[in-house]
Amino acid sequence: MSEPKATPSAVADDGGLKRSITGRLLFFYVLGDVLGSGIYVLIGAVAGEVGGAFWAAFAVGVTVAAFTGLAYAELATKYPQAAGASLYVNKAFRNRGLTFMTTVLYLSATFAAAGSLAAGFARYFGQIWSLPPALLVMIVFVGLLALVNYIGITESVVINMAMTIVEVVGLVIVLLVGIIYVGQGNADFSVLVNFSSGDNIIFAIIAGVALAFFAMTGFENAANVAEETIDPSRNFPRALVGGMAAAGVIYVLVSISAALVVPVDTLANSDAALLEVIRAGILPVPVSIMVLVFAIIAMIAISNTTLVQVVTQSRILYGMARQDVVPAAFAKVHPTRRSPVTAIVFSAFVVVALLVVGDLLNRIGLQIDIVERLAAVTVVLLLVVYAGVIIACLKLRGQDDTDDSFRAPTALLLVGLVGNLVLLYYVISTDPGSLLWCAGLVAVGLLLFVAELAAGKRDRPPGVERGTPIDGGN
Repeated sequence: MSEPKATPSAVADDGGLKRSITGRLLFFYVLGDVLGSGIYVLIGAVAGEVGGAFWAAFAVGVTVAAFTGLAYAELATKYPQAAGASLYVNKAFRNRGLTFMTTVLYLSATFAAAGSLAAGFARYFGQIWSLPPALLVMIVFVGLLALVNYIGITESVVINMAMTIVEVVGLVIVLLVGIIYVGQGNADFSVLVNFSSGDNIIFAIIAGVALAFFAMTGFENAANVAEETIDPSRNFPRALVGGMAAAGVIYVLVSISAALVVPVDTLANSDAALLEVIRAGILPVPVSIMVLVFAIIAMIAISNTTLVQVVTQSRILYGMARQDVVPAAFAKVHPTRRSPVTAIVFSAFVVVALLVVGDLLNRIGLQIDIVERLAAVTVVLLLVVYAGVIIACLKLRGQDDTDDSFRAPTALLLVGLVGNLVLLYYVISTDPGSLLWCAGLVAVGLLLFVAELAAGKRDRPPGVERGTPIDGGN
């Protein structure tokens, strides 16, 4: 069934989501999402995989992700609606099963990412106050971010911008430490070309990229607020490419600074790796004070990225409910806050359940690093989704184009596709256990599918066929 093209004004006035995100806010949305997770949570793990040259893993990871981001930029300017990858696959293949699986895979990835970030937040929190149980800290953390999401998208993105500024300040502090250290003549620059696997540099970089890729999700999360972006054809490509480029530069500079100041083994074995840079005592401020300040900054940074994940989860559910893929209840928005309440509550419940399961597994002796485990799960799921988006972008060439549509270079899209598939093979071959967690999360999606089959007829207006997009959000 053909779909009428929606103009920006129509989308804004149909009772659905409100267009209120400017290009500047979207830039910070992308920048904050990318920076928070990679630098503050997984930099130590990446250093352990690659060695002193772990800055190269972040550089390669951002580059590969940016090629995929170009596909999102092209598709979001043609289809500025919530749902991201799921919408694009649906437009390209018109296959409900494939669309459903794309929805489930990306939802699962955002759930896993939010869980990993919540666990990372608890680790930094433990540097300040170790009394509350880590699980309690994580649950309260997720609940508070869900509340911010409920209050409204404009407030969420404004808070996101404020937190982005704070987290950038934290990274500037790390860079300042590195500059002072170099200025003192203590830096050993040879560490920047040291790899943990000296016989196979490419293998070492791929290992690092596989972890670093966890951070490269800003373009998908941004795509899911395209429906709420002002003038998306102009603002979306600029904000996405600009945000990814800025994040890539910061990643590399911070990685170099950390590698020069702190031994790689120390970074790799730390639960809060960037704090080790502060503990080096380079700044003319008492270390105890700087550790406290930086731990707070790190928690704000992680909160920033997790908030983006929480917003994205609810917007995916909202968008696909309007496409009649998941139950219509997820398309309901609050009459005054204009927030998809059911989707917000469900998303928070799933993330908390992941954290509880991880805690129980550790209690019964199956020791896992919940941060790295959920990060690996996120990467596996995302790489499948990203490959699908690039293929969808290529298939949709020549369809629904306008004079304002952005067009990504085909060669770069093909490089991005190959890069995603190579990384996917590596992660699965080196960590097959991640597939079990992926299967568990996909099972949650199957429950949504069953619920839609059971209740879809009751939710659908009389005379409307299954699969016809819903025009209203109330």
